[in-house]
Amino acid sequence: MITTKYVNYKQVLNLSGFHLILISIWCTLIAVLFYFFNWQWMTIPWVPVALIGTAEAFLVGFKNNQAYDRLWEARKIWGGIVNSSRSFASMVYAFDTKNEEIGVFDLEDRKRRIVYRHIAWLYTFREQLLVPTEWEHISTENNKFGNINLRRNRLIKAGFPDYGRAPIFLHKYLSEEEYELKNDYKNFATYLVAQQAKDINELKNMNAITEFNQTQLQNSLNEFYNFQGQAERIKKFPSPRQFASTAFVFNILFIMLLPLGLVNEFAKLGDWGIWTSIPFCIIIGWIYIIMELVGDYSENPFAGLMFDVPMLSICRTIEIDLLQMSGETDLPDPIASKNGVLV
Repeated sequence: MITTKYVNYKQVLNLSGFHLILISIWCTLIAVLFYFFNWQWMTIPWVPVALIGTAEAFLVGFKNNQAYDRLWEARKIWGGIVNSSRSFASMVYAFDTKNEEIGVFDLEDRKRRIVYRHIAWLYTFREQLLVPTEWEHISTENNKFGNINLRRNRLIKAGFPDYGRAPIFLHKYLSEEEYELKNDYKNFATYLVAQQAKDINELKNMNAITEFNQTQLQNSLNEFYNFQGQAERIKKFPSPRQFASTAFVFNILFIMLLPLGLVNEFAKLGDWGIWTSIPFCIIIGWIYIIMELVGDYSENPFAGLMFDVPMLSICRTIEIDLLQMSGETDLPDPIASKNGVLV
């Protein structure tokens, strides 16, 4: 997530610098051919170009609106996880019965194990969401843009030491037996929630908590399943390509036609007008490229890039809160933004 109030020039160039170079070359080439070779046959009237640009603006606007909905829904899901995690941990520590047959230390150890397992679930779930799908930018390794996104991902990881330490966190908050089961499950996060339900049911059978307490805790676990399913729906179902890809193709078509229509209009001002058309052409084309890229990257909120939901920061916030509820004082530091990016 970008945390600076205004996007700085480095972030802009990192996002669209390569596209800006291509647009500049194309617009300059058309102006050179028109000026030195007088190729007026290649120019087109401005009206059809303007119509295409207007249609493209509507299409890109629709795409960006849908991309924002996916991004904001993803953030609301993790916001719900924050609230439900705090409620779940507080109920775990608050619910008990005065059953003298159960040792106090044994009961506290069982409760702490449930809370620790929930922290492990957070980092497991985050790690699973970061696994790239074939339509995400970071997966397109066969082209130049895919390599650019891989480098962006590595730079972000390098700036946050905790970015790829999920196995360490799991080993810290899970028992040795549970940790060794990680590779046996395709969806280890689902297993952890199921294990939580078993432990809570065991507490009820031991009369450590009442049946009503168990129902409330199970409802919280059901909420975690709901949040997990909602996030997986966004992750595993792309923004419909018939909309996203169409906007991309039309954007390329408009930018290709833009200098052909613009240079003819500026030529009416004289020879100097031909050269003046270059910066205006670059600015207009670059604006459309930025609009396209903003929507294109925002539609994948779990891709591991700077446009994502800051899952690591949210997980750390929940971890700190739950450890404090457990009475621990040796707490990890919150995740701070670096270079205007929070992950």
